Amino acid sequence: MKKLILFTVLLGFSFFGFSQDKDSEKAADSVKVKSKGTAFQGVMYGVRGGLNTSNLSFDTAPNMANKHRNSIFVGFFANIGLSNTISLMPEIQFSAEGANDEKLHLDYIQAPIFFRFRLSEKIHIGAGPQVSLKVHKVDDGIKNFAYSGVGGIEFKLSHMLFADLRYTYGFSNVFDDHLNVEAKNSNIQIGVGYKF
Repeated sequence: MKKLILFTVLLGFSFFGFSQDKDSEKAADSVKVKSKGTAFQGVMYGVRGGLNTSNLSFDTAPNMANKHRNSIFVGFFANIGLSNTISLMPEIQFSAEGANDEKLHLDYIQAPIFFRFRLSEKIHIGAGPQVSLKVHKVDDGIKNFAYSGVGGIEFKLSHMLFADLRYTYGFSNVFDDHLNVEAKNSNIQIGVGYKF
């Protein structure tokens, strides 16, 4: 009888130990899944818009008044989380830029690719390339495509709402080569955005 009781107790302990091992393996697997999940944070979509202040930087003094232009921009973006601190923001936006003279208005459909870095819970910075396609005008002596770099800072106002400030500097001449005039577009954007 004592042997039977002893055998039953040992068998119970062995099952208890086996179930504990299985539970610890499940917990470890759960931790692995969670840690893998932090590598990719998912995708959010949103809209942003605001005010532009832009101008053209000529290599030589232009033969017309070169005052800055105040206008607007509006666009859509995707925020692709790559890690807890880095995300990729491809965008498409309409942006009215150039100088104040109507002949120097540059209205673009733009596609920036913004690499965004988290500095704190409220503040992010970013930079990236941008390509622009001119719209509205044809045969005006201004190139249809422009290439530039973008840098900026973003302030989180709430879980979904943010404000940002960006600076864009053109890498390419905005005028057709045969005109022998060279100018590069620069722009400051002050905007707000909403993430869905």
